[in-house]
Amino acid sequence: PEDPGSGRNWDYRYCWIRDAYFTVHALNRVGATRTMERFIEYITNVIALEKGPALKPVYAILPEKSLAEREASALGGYRGHGPVRIGNAAVEQTQHDVYGSVILAASQMFFDERLPKKGDKALFSLLEPLGMHALSQALTPDAGIWEYRGRTRIHTHSAAMCWVACDRLARIAGLLGLQDRAEQWRTSADGLRNTILQRAWNEAAQCFTGSLDTDEIDASVLLLHELGIVSASDERFVATVDTIGRRLMRNGHLLRYAAPDDFGAPAAAFTTCTFWYVDALAATGRRDEARRIFEELLARRNHVGLLSEDIAPETGELWGNVPQTYSMVGIIVAAMRLSKGWESAR
Repeated sequence: PEDPGSGRNWDYRYCWIRDAYFTVHALNRVGATRTMERFIEYITNVIALEKGPALKPVYAILPEKSLAEREASALGGYRGHGPVRIGNAAVEQTQHDVYGSVILAASQMFFDERLPKKGDKALFSLLEPLGMHALSQALTPDAGIWEYRGRTRIHTHSAAMCWVACDRLARIAGLLGLQDRAEQWRTSADGLRNTILQRAWNEAAQCFTGSLDTDEIDASVLLLHELGIVSASDERFVATVDTIGRRLMRNGHLLRYAAPDDFGAPAAAFTTCTFWYVDALAATGRRDEARRIFEELLARRNHVGLLSEDIAPETGELWGNVPQTYSMVGIIVAAMRLSKGWESAR
């Protein structure tokens, strides 16, 4: 469970499209490009299976297998903290960020000079319907990156990932010489970007909020600069980093959000959010502070160097899924952000 007695126990033995993109992104940074190529093959199979542009947020490793969620009442759970769940109801949710995740991963196939087999017009044709669906759904409610079970919102991260889908398709079309498509996707991306940034910014909170037209504070907006929808030097993003650190930091660890959800007020810090905060601090020039938090996170690793999904802020104890891909990805991305470039190393 994410924390003792919370009921936040989830079966994670599946492929979340979003999580898989983060993994591919990190591995690409260290030259492990074969994983990306295999992931694109997996996604191609998923798209063929769905027979349409609408994608689920999570699939079994064999995509056609059922993920229907049920409780194993005969099992007590870790330290008696049940319930033990098999399957995951997230498969029934709408999460619009999945389209940007697929297109972000696939875009590397077009631009990475290391790859022996580059993306082509056929792959672009496969991706375009996903982008069209993302554009049509960008400003509609979904369950969001945190998979809320009891409510929907127009989540800023989901909308931003739909913008990513349009933005990357514009870049790919330009690379392929498809100027009409490039111009159409650029126009769509620019219009969507303006709407998102206007409606996500909350002047009173001095923060980009977790949902459009609200005052919800959510760590996922720390990714906005990484996605490219806003610059890290933008005064609004700098203020957002300040606000999130002030509102969500607990003893050096960051919560996803502090407001109560379907299971009450969250108590555990979500480890990858702290890595996102490290990355945002470094991107906004606060490198010494970022390095200090990064080193404290490294000290939390277990005896074989792995991190879990969550950390108890008061004790530093590891909770949640272990090992957690998100958290290990955070180590790679933050380490590279904080490392000196080869040209400055002496």
